[in-house]
Amino acid sequence: MEMPSLTIGNITSRLPIIQGGMAVRISMAPLAAAVAEAGGIGVIAGSGLTADELRSEIRAARAETSGVIGVNIMVAVRNFAELAKAAIDERIDLVIAGAGFSRDVFDWTREAGIPMVPIVGSARVAILSEKFGAAAVVVEGGDAGGHLGTDVPVRQLLPGILEATSLPVIAAGNIVTGGDIRELLEAGAAGVQMGARFAATVESSAADAFKQMYLEATDEDVVIVRSPVGLPGRALRNPLTDRLEAGTEPRIERCIVCLKKCGKQFCIMDKLVKAHDGDVEDGLVFTGGGVARIHDIPTVKALMERLVAEYRAAGEMGTV
Repeated sequence: MEMPSLTIGNITSRLPIIQGGMAVRISMAPLAAAVAEAGGIGVIAGSGLTADELRSEIRAARAETSGVIGVNIMVAVRNFAELAKAAIDERIDLVIAGAGFSRDVFDWTREAGIPMVPIVGSARVAILSEKFGAAAVVVEGGDAGGHLGTDVPVRQLLPGILEATSLPVIAAGNIVTGGDIRELLEAGAAGVQMGARFAATVESSAADAFKQMYLEATDEDVVIVRSPVGLPGRALRNPLTDRLEAGTEPRIERCIVCLKKCGKQFCIMDKLVKAHDGDVEDGLVFTGGGVARIHDIPTVKALMERLVAEYRAAGEMGTV
């Protein structure tokens, strides 16, 4: 059996794979365009960008593919509305939003005829999302990367979300192989969102040191940090996370006011930019729960072909 397509509102991708929107500056035009061109949904991470920078990334991706391109923007960032409206003006194919809940964005996307896809961590938020007009929901489990809205793994969370909503449900968290994709689709998901696996590809905008850290990671290297956003986050252990755990990281002296609300334990934008640039000692290296299963840095095309082959092989094994 071949992988099914994925329909969200008025858009359809050939494969049911959404590439996670990893900020800051990991999921940019080269990665999103490559995923879209290979049949998935490529996603540009808007958080940490200016509206003009996001417009440029969308246009750059559009120049490389006619596939499906979306944006992912954290509701927690102060310029969320500006970024969302810029993406809508550029006629983005879909908007994904997490790290908070915005009622306004449903109105903006509805008026533009663009599917809105919130990231949810509970049946309650999934029901609320459907009420406000979501085209689908991404259910992000506690085994996903970056900011987490729940500590429940996606495979435990999924049945309750499926029961609570009639919307297409996209599963996210600890998804690395085509076998993982088949498992979740057979459990009822309409598609999957994969972040960490795409961070370690040739087209990812992460620095080589960032990608190498993924390749060397074990399960014991994965830690949960308290983000100033107000949510826990999954990251790879390094000197920064050790200081955060010990409470010895100096509090920020200068605030760039990038978040609507910030605990100011540290500057998350500064630490994410450092990680993107290759400072894996003082940067925050976010990752998904399946990072220990990532062992190479393929091109997106090669990875997508592998995922399809693994999906097919998992089905053939199941029929033996």
